[in-house]
Amino acid sequence: MARIVKGGLIQCENPINDETVSVKEIQTAAFEAHLPFIEQAGEQGVQLLCLQEIFNGPYFCPSQDQRWYDAAEPVPGPTTEALTPYAKKHEMVMVVPVYEREQAGVYYNTAAVIDADGSYLGKYRKNHIPHTSGFWEKYFFKPGNLGYPVFQTRYCQVGVYICYDRHFPEGARLLGLNGAEVVFNPSATVAGLSQYLWKLEQPAHAVANGYFMGCINRVGTEAPWGIGKFYGTSYFVDPRGNFLAEGSEDESELVTAEMDLEMIEEVRRVWQFYRDRRPETYEDMVGLLP
Repeated sequence: MARIVKGGLIQCENPINDETVSVKEIQTAAFEAHLPFIEQAGEQGVQLLCLQEIFNGPYFCPSQDQRWYDAAEPVPGPTTEALTPYAKKHEMVMVVPVYEREQAGVYYNTAAVIDADGSYLGKYRKNHIPHTSGFWEKYFFKPGNLGYPVFQTRYCQVGVYICYDRHFPEGARLLGLNGAEVVFNPSATVAGLSQYLWKLEQPAHAVANGYFMGCINRVGTEAPWGIGKFYGTSYFVDPRGNFLAEGSEDESELVTAEMDLEMIEEVRRVWQFYRDRRPETYEDMVGLLP
């Protein structure tokens, strides 16, 4: 018997890229730009909705401008509280990536999970933080310390991986072992070095672990950093690696797909990757090897 859930991804261009405008104004404009798409998702019967990485503002990590610390907030906090009525109204699970401030001087790249009744289920903190030219994330984010939680929502078990995390198969495997049926990866990725990996790594995670993935990338260019064009192409992929839906490279839009969760058990019975694991041989993976 089919067990269908409808997922949605919002890829959205940041509306204000002007350093003379306050952080608060920029965040408000980004938040409001998402509201029509959130309403559209609700009207279309989306049950699981994920927004892009740090959705309520630009991807400010190419800079080391301290004013962006003002964009951080507690989680749960103002943004999750503002989106709770939408989750309740549309009976829609929402994955909400924001810039989290835990305490003075401690910040995380975080995604909150709100259930279909508006209740706050918990959060995931991005574990893998890059620090290279153009991506000064370690200037703004501490590596996550919550592991790889999976959230039991009204419709299914949801896991979250964030952007750079996707290059690491270890966390993707742990999400599956922890019970994830749908894993979302909200991202902010520009054309260039890693674009060819965008449609390789995450379908591979879906196949290796027998779950669905929803992969989000923003669109447009963001001044003043000029690190390149965010290439969109958000998509859903099933446990066989099939693409179910895909967004454009340059349009702000809602991408939706129906997922039959019964496929997970069907695929795992054929490909017994969990049965055939040899964790007793993997000790070196957590050792400090060269």
